[in-house]
Amino acid sequence: MNDLLNKKCVPCEGGVLPFDITEIHKYQKKVDGWDISNNEKKIFFLSKKFKFKNFLDSQNFINKVGEISENEGHHPDISFGWGYAEIKITTHAIDGLSENDFILAAKIDQIINV
Repeated sequence: MNDLLNKKCVPCEGGVLPFDITEIHKYQKKVDGWDISNNEKKIFFLSKKFKFKNFLDSQNFINKVGEISENEGHHPDISFGWGYAEIKITTHAIDGLSENDFILAAKIDQIINV
């Protein structure tokens, strides 16, 4: 079982460094199918696209993601529509990735894997 599933996101007020690329790749091995990207400001984030057979399934998935996010106090960027959802996760307070992002990704994957 993924050890990230047993952890809880801890509040981040900044003041800590985001993961470097080595740490990011170490944690990426613990989550299934999440891509690592960076934006124009060189801020790294996790992203993953999910496919569904209709709008209602996409919406139900997003509602579950919302519940997990609220419970963890860590909120992703979400877009969804008919048959798809896309999740992007980063720790805004530090402009990069932290363990919280990978914890949330692992818990989101559990929705699909249940």
